[in-house]
Amino acid sequence: MSGVMKRMGMIFRAKANKALDRAEDPRETLDYSYQKQLELLQKVRRGVADVATSRKRLELQLNQLQGQSAKLEDQGRKALALGREDLAREALSRRAALQQQVSDLEVQHQTLQGEEEKLTLAAQRLQAKVDAFRTKKETIKATYTAAQAQTRIAESFSGISEEMSDVGLAIQRAEDKTAQLQARAGAIDELLASGALDDQSGLAKDDIQAELDRLSGGTDVELELQRMKAELAGGPSAQQQAIEGGGAAAPEDRTQQSHPRFEK
Repeated sequence: MSGVMKRMGMIFRAKANKALDRAEDPRETLDYSYQKQLELLQKVRRGVADVATSRKRLELQLNQLQGQSAKLEDQGRKALALGREDLAREALSRRAALQQQVSDLEVQHQTLQGEEEKLTLAAQRLQAKVDAFRTKKETIKATYTAAQAQTRIAESFSGISEEMSDVGLAIQRAEDKTAQLQARAGAIDELLASGALDDQSGLAKDDIQAELDRLSGGTDVELELQRMKAELAGGPSAQQQAIEGGGAAAPEDRTQQSHPRFEK
């Protein structure tokens, strides 16, 4: 049972992976990656701005403390000049406390300044990488679009070729069928002419009738040829000679038929 489940899980993952491959557009993936890099670059820039703001605040505090320290020093000198050593000592004590704060702020200022420089350098490097990625992204997108167009054109030509191939096959089938029909018609004509196949229409002629028609046609041709020869020679036509010959033969027949009556 576990083997079947594993196999089903593998098939499901394969189908899902294939579906994702079909749905994934590399151009959209590149644009998404570029957008994420821009967001990261914006975060780094905000970090640089925050560090710079903190550094600026420390500088303002240092200026204030340094101003107060200078003021306390001046007050201590005046108090000492007036013979107020106690006031001068208090002023110097406060000035010493302020100087300690100034020292601590200067250390923090240096630290923030170093962080600001690092973040600024990181932002510059990231900016360069983002710019390079954008150029590469546009190049890949253009190449992908061109390849996609070429693929569609190739598929279109392939479809046309297949269509023309189908047309060629249809023409070949039509020619073969036409030749087959012509051969069948010729065979039927030969069979009808030879008498091997009866003509149900009643128009077919038997061998005797065909022979009589042929002899009759030949006699007509011979008579016409003799008539033309006679016309060229200036003599009586063969047809007239045949008629006259036929008229002369008729009395002989009648005479031969009458002799038996005389004998009786």
